[in-house]
Amino acid sequence: MKFINKSGRLLFLGYLALLSMLGFVATDMYLPAFKSIEMTFDTSAAQVASSLTFFLAGLAIGQLLYGPLVQRYGKRVSLLIGLSLFGVASYTIAISDSMLMFNIGRFFQALGACSAAVIWQAIVIDKYDATEAQKVFSNIMPLVALSPALAPILGAYVLEHSEWRTIFIMLTALTVLLMLATVLWVKKEPVKLGGDDNHAVSYLDMFNSPKYLGNVIIFGACSAAFFSYLTLWPIVMEQHGYRATEIGLSFIPQTIMFIVGGYMSKVLIRKVGVEQSLTLLLLLFGLCVAGIAFSTLVLRSETIWPLLTIFSILAAANGACYPIVVNSALQVFKHASAKAAGLQNFLQIGMAFGASSLVAIWASQGEVTIALAIVVCSVGVLAGYRIRKLSNWKILTDELQTPDPANIALYRDKENKD
Repeated sequence: MKFINKSGRLLFLGYLALLSMLGFVATDMYLPAFKSIEMTFDTSAAQVASSLTFFLAGLAIGQLLYGPLVQRYGKRVSLLIGLSLFGVASYTIAISDSMLMFNIGRFFQALGACSAAVIWQAIVIDKYDATEAQKVFSNIMPLVALSPALAPILGAYVLEHSEWRTIFIMLTALTVLLMLATVLWVKKEPVKLGGDDNHAVSYLDMFNSPKYLGNVIIFGACSAAFFSYLTLWPIVMEQHGYRATEIGLSFIPQTIMFIVGGYMSKVLIRKVGVEQSLTLLLLLFGLCVAGIAFSTLVLRSETIWPLLTIFSILAAANGACYPIVVNSALQVFKHASAKAAGLQNFLQIGMAFGASSLVAIWASQGEVTIALAIVVCSVGVLAGYRIRKLSNWKILTDELQTPDPANIALYRDKENKD
């Protein structure tokens, strides 16, 4: 793919950004329509809310499907298959006449959305060198933070002028545009019909790479800390007497700081390099964790402001380190980038929603639960940082190996003789 001018490059980056946001838009755009959907199908609020569960299940499963599909059929064909599935599912939801049909559509919609989530990262890794790919990730990933904020607003605007089915018709139309752009901008690759590819990479190979897995653990643990906060923050604000409007506005600082962090990481990388930047950003993350623990568990602050302020800074650290660890992980398996992206996303989603589910159990403890969860997640971040420095797993096992008493005795005998 060659671009003759800057506008062509910007259009291509816009295409990648839409791919990166597709799953989040599909998740959040219909949230204001819950009540309308409930009335349409004469069902309960719990049944409508279960559509999110169906979507998240499909989103988790689908991450592992497209890596092998890309290895066999290439990125273009695999992306078109996934987008077609997303489009058909979106239209099915739009014409659904029961909650069951709606939920089945949501599951397959998520499976289709995974193609965009996985393959856009693979396109970046394959098209650009490591330095340029880092810049592209730093440009696009902060935009993902806008999706949860803007998608519900767009959904609410649609509901003011139409019905909830229009939301899914719009998603169907968006899919058609993305498919046309895919045909235009993603090159066709030869289909690999044989199963004896000597360069094929398995998921086990990826787990055997400390650098890949360490970066993924950092990505997942930082996301888990973020989701732990997001899950309980509305409850915390309710406990402090805030209304729904104020709760909604309270998410704006974190969103802004996440975006600022993403773009500021480019400046930091230019000044001190990738590795030093990540070290400084994770140090900032650690200082925020210490501040959250101190203000919440030790001082027992009576207001929300210390936690809100410190977490906003933590959001900036997350927004800055995400592009670094994602690019670093995928560069390890550049020749199998789609598969590596799929496993990375699967583990990140699993850790994030696992943390979200666990903190929900102790939701009544509010800030204390948030602080404890973030502290636990920080241990995962530290472990990931240590692991990514290893050249192989044998180094770690040697460090953890219990000393052999016989070898110690021989060593002492040798010392005594000397």
